[in-house]
Amino acid sequence: MVPLARIMFRKLAAAGAFVVSLSTVNIHVSAQEIVQNLGPVGPNDGILATIGTMHVVAFFEPRDGRCAVNAVVWDDLGSDAGESAKRVLVKVEAGELLLIETSKQESLNLQCGSNAATLAAIDIQGRAASGITAQPPRHPVRPGD
Repeated sequence: MVPLARIMFRKLAAAGAFVVSLSTVNIHVSAQEIVQNLGPVGPNDGILATIGTMHVVAFFEPRDGRCAVNAVVWDDLGSDAGESAKRVLVKVEAGELLLIETSKQESLNLQCGSNAATLAAIDIQGRAASGITAQPPRHPVRPGD
């Protein structure tokens, strides 16, 4: 049996290699040509997203009915794009959202699916337009809302 630390090291190494390969490729493409995968994805499959000038690679592992989300975030605004990469690990309850926001208040919402089976990028504004409303912060839910 392979130790858990070795498995996590391999996953982290793969994510790091992916980020390094993206930062070293010298291909000029427009924002419309950047590959994105907004999900939903299953465990250990990747979400690829761009928010303004920030890029996100995220995957999750189900743990006790929650999504253990690993995300690598970096900015492509300069020659040090590879050095700006940051990795975070967050546990999210099934049905809850993980907000990743830029300094310009552009955001990506990742939602842990039912029973931690999936992870997907969610368009909160699109949900509101389709009649599914998100509760604004600091506003209590009232019966009939």
